[in-house]
Amino acid sequence: MAFLNYKTATTNLNLLVLACICFVHSFAELPKFEHLTKGDGSMNFLVLGDWGRKGFYNQSLVAYQMGKVAEKLNIEFVISTGDNFYDNGLEGVDDPAFEDSFSKIYTAAGLQKQWYSILGNHDYRGDVEAQLSPILSMIDARWFCKRSFLVNTEMADIFFVDTTPFVDKYFTDFEHNYDWQGVLPRRKYITDTLEALESGLRESTAKWKIVVGHHAIRSAGYHGETEELIQLMLPILKANNIDFYMNGHDHCLEHISSLDSPIQYLTSGGGSKAWRGDTKHEDYHHGMKFFYDGQGFMSVELTRTEAQIMFYNVYGDVLHKWKTSKVLHSAT
Repeated sequence: MAFLNYKTATTNLNLLVLACICFVHSFAELPKFEHLTKGDGSMNFLVLGDWGRKGFYNQSLVAYQMGKVAEKLNIEFVISTGDNFYDNGLEGVDDPAFEDSFSKIYTAAGLQKQWYSILGNHDYRGDVEAQLSPILSMIDARWFCKRSFLVNTEMADIFFVDTTPFVDKYFTDFEHNYDWQGVLPRRKYITDTLEALESGLRESTAKWKIVVGHHAIRSAGYHGETEELIQLMLPILKANNIDFYMNGHDHCLEHISSLDSPIQYLTSGGGSKAWRGDTKHEDYHHGMKFFYDGQGFMSVELTRTEAQIMFYNVYGDVLHKWKTSKVLHSAT
């Protein structure tokens, strides 16, 4: 009976959130930050997820290869897709895990750029406010972490979405303690997040629209699809013609093309520990472009008309390369 009540509560939550999105006017808005680019008509960055293990599980080797690619591409910044510190986030702003898993690992000259980070479910098991605190930016100026926010660049608008509060199972997980300060009441938090995302996407005039979340919408990995995001967030992404949805959570690298929209689903969750052999390829035999169940990271190269995605393994080998173009429409 408890299971039935939980399912009913989940359905009711989704319906209420959708009702709020459709019928209630809100002034929710994503915090906006501007990132100045080189100004040469291009922008390059790296994407990494699920990494913070004090150098273990090949984290240091991935970091070494990231440094080489970062220098070659002259990147603007790094995006972290969450699960920044294992197993249970940070204990506080003075937790040595911050430097042991971040500052002392990503030491290459090419990685001394801004890191835009979001929270993953493991981060929510610790002191969330610690990761959001400006004190960490004083310890390492590269660190920038918010719940949900928008980064405006010359080439793209990048929308970072805090996806952990969307997932029902974390609120019935009594084996771990989650820090829900700043999230409750949950329904309002989700509603505000979705309204702010929808508003930001609708108003965006950027050449490229990118959304970043920790949890996957489409994935053939261990965790697979996130049903709550499919129900609540995916319709907004489709309606606003986003180009890429980037995530971590599944400890793998993958590229799935949507079969009913232009969206490319890109998973970069191979920053350290990976899950060998735990895949669901059969679910994506039409849209699956690439899957690798090992450690690695992703690079993104953008111009006004072209985007190139590349995935690298722990040895720096290029495992997958994909390129697309879009037509520039001149003003009349």
